[in-house]
Amino acid sequence: MAIEVRPASVFEDLRAVLGPKSPGANVCWCLSYRIPSKLNNELRGPARGEYVAELCRADLAPGVLAYDGDEPVGWAAIAPRADTSFARNRKIPHVDDLPVWSLWCVRIRPGHRKQGISHALIAGAVAFAREHGAAAVEAYPLDNGDAKVDLTMAYAGLRKNFERAGFTKSADTTSVLAGHPRILMRLDLR
Repeated sequence: MAIEVRPASVFEDLRAVLGPKSPGANVCWCLSYRIPSKLNNELRGPARGEYVAELCRADLAPGVLAYDGDEPVGWAAIAPRADTSFARNRKIPHVDDLPVWSLWCVRIRPGHRKQGISHALIAGAVAFAREHGAAAVEAYPLDNGDAKVDLTMAYAGLRKNFERAGFTKSADTTSVLAGHPRILMRLDLR
C-alpha cells in the first residue's frame, strides 16, 4: 500500500472521511477549533458540510487527505495557529511568539486503521505547512503512555506518533481529553 497525501481541496473526498452517514447530522466536520464557537454552534446539519465545501475551494486547503490509490482514507487538520481557536485557548499555552501552525486532528477511516496512515498524514501535514512558509508546527496530542484511547477521542493524536515524526514536547497543558492529559509538541521547520 502506497499512501499519498494531498491538500484537501476536493470536498467529496473530505466528505468521505469526515462526513456523516445522515446528511442532516450535526457532526464536527473538524470545525470546532477552526471557527469561532458562536459560528460553530450556529452551523447545523447540512450547513456544516456547506461551510467545509467553501474551505476546500479556498486558496489554502483546510488540511490534507491521505489516499490509498484514488480512495481517501485519512485526514489531518492543519492551519496557522492564529487562524484557529488555539490562538485564544486558555488551556494550551503559547510557548513563544513564533507564528506556528497547529495540527489538531488526525482521522483514519474505519477499515484502514493500524496501517501507518496516521504517520503519513502527520508527515504530509508538516510538508504542507512547510510549503506554505510555516516556521514550526505544533500538535496537542494525548500523553497516554501505553493506555488505550477511545477511538472517538484519539483525533488529537498520540504522543508517540508525533515523537516518531520528530516532534518534541514543548509544554504541558491543562487540557484533558478522554481522561488523558494533552501536551504541546512542536517541530521546528527553520
